[in-house]
Amino acid sequence: MGVCVCVLGSGSSGNATYVGTPEHGILIDAGLSGKETERRLAEIGTDLRSLKAVCVSHEHKDHVAGLGVLHRRYGLDLYANAGTISAIERDPRLRGLRWRVFTTGQSFFVGEIEVRPFSVPHDAYEPVGFVIAHEGVRVGIVTDMGISTSMVREHLRGCRVVVLESNHDEEMLAQSERPWSLKQRIMGRQGHLSNRLAAEMLAEIAGPSLEQVFLAHISAECNRGELAVAAVSAELGRAGHTHVEVCETFPDRVSRVWCSP
Repeated sequence: MGVCVCVLGSGSSGNATYVGTPEHGILIDAGLSGKETERRLAEIGTDLRSLKAVCVSHEHKDHVAGLGVLHRRYGLDLYANAGTISAIERDPRLRGLRWRVFTTGQSFFVGEIEVRPFSVPHDAYEPVGFVIAHEGVRVGIVTDMGISTSMVREHLRGCRVVVLESNHDEEMLAQSERPWSLKQRIMGRQGHLSNRLAAEMLAEIAGPSLEQVFLAHISAECNRGELAVAAVSAELGRAGHTHVEVCETFPDRVSRVWCSP
């Protein structure tokens, strides 16, 4: 097998996505504990010690909770941009980590894996999405973003796999008991994508190369996995992209595993 992708966990309780090659793998974000990360990797037949690095999208706790253990105990290199590192170091428990600093918009390599970070709109200091590339296979990962931008769409076009936030059903969010201020933040330009917006963006960027979509950061209170999958699948179908497989991700267990030949 070539490149493999699995969302180890996604949601407000912790986010981590595994991308691996036959040589080694990396994590995008480390929102699970070290022990839970190791357990979930073992479920898909991967040893945590075969990983080389964690690439961090932004500083929110559900994306960084396991960083210290993964770095200090398992020796994983940590990659982030300067804004994200500065924000992470406000937490005393995450100070003193050794960082490899990347520049948003410029590719870097972790072994043979190419990583390209790009800006996304979210309420963090310097949030990014990633395109991971190896031997012609491109994987796009954007788990937190408020709106679809031309930059995000351009980076995701041509990917064979896309991990994309589909956070909430708009009607369920409106009818929820959450404070109005929180609803505004979620629906805002730096908040989170709804099922409808995720579906529209995927239908626009999909092409013959896109095979697999993982829907991430699905709200437990304001969404359901089947709603998200149905909305995205229907929109892709209307756009003529019936070949794309759409699946949900989970906070408490791993997703399906996608592997290239």
